[in-house]
Amino acid sequence: MNSTVVYALFPVISIIIIGVGIAKMKWVSQTSINDLSNLVFYVLTPALLFRTMIGVKLVDLDFTPIAVYFLAVALVFIATILLHGFSTISSARALANTFSNTVMIGIPLISLVYGEDGLVTLFTLISIHALVLMTGGTIVFEFAVARQAGREGATSNMGRTLSVAIKNSVLHPIPIPIFAGLIYAQIGIPLPEMVDKPLQLMGQALGPMSLLLVGVTLAYSRLSGNMLAAIRIAVVKTIIHPAIFVACAWLLGLRGIPMATMAMVAALPVGANVFMFTQHYKIAEDEISASIAISTILCLFSLPIILMMLGHY
Repeated sequence: MNSTVVYALFPVISIIIIGVGIAKMKWVSQTSINDLSNLVFYVLTPALLFRTMIGVKLVDLDFTPIAVYFLAVALVFIATILLHGFSTISSARALANTFSNTVMIGIPLISLVYGEDGLVTLFTLISIHALVLMTGGTIVFEFAVARQAGREGATSNMGRTLSVAIKNSVLHPIPIPIFAGLIYAQIGIPLPEMVDKPLQLMGQALGPMSLLLVGVTLAYSRLSGNMLAAIRIAVVKTIIHPAIFVACAWLLGLRGIPMATMAMVAALPVGANVFMFTQHYKIAEDEISASIAISTILCLFSLPIILMMLGHY
């Protein structure tokens, strides 16, 4: 087993296990999970998103490898929706199949394997990863919610369904800090230290807190009916997703370190932010939390193979 992969994945697995232990010792009750989830979703996540986006200068970014990456994401996402039907649960699965743990695992892994050249490509992706996937995921979720509500008689027509979905997608704790940070970045005014430091501390807390919540939720989850679906997500995320990206990259002529970096990112396990989405919408929480843990463990075996197949780049 590749020691580089173990080094990158071990902290993530450890924090999830600690979360399971905390729940087993009843330090966090099942009734408290929703409150902790709200803290992460409404406070820590917006802080990280805003602070990430204020460092993005769109004119300085090379979007060629990123465009190929999101082409593969779109193919996997759309295929998942078509396979499972358009609903909130298929939206959750589609997001899990495509949303990589780019920060907690991606940064240390790419740094160790491809160095600064790889990190430049990764940071370019990270700068818009949340903008595209989290905003896109929000829109898809809200359309699915509005569509299901329409079937139940809560909305009278397609126009009403569209207006509800668009309003809920815009007035949402994910897109607002993303677009606010992006706009602020283009203005070019440094963020005052007294504002930046609290945002930095809250953003740093997001990753560990999300993973602890994954562990706590796993401890209280009924996994017997969700394991097959969770394993399916883990396989799609860590094996099928990178395979589709590599096919797209070769067809479109993307080579070198940018291609290898994006292939590794596509092969990363499911990001914990997907779990925050499922808790917010009260859908597939057990399934997604299990898929995060399983995909992380699966990467211990899949990533060394992918690294070997890619070679140095």
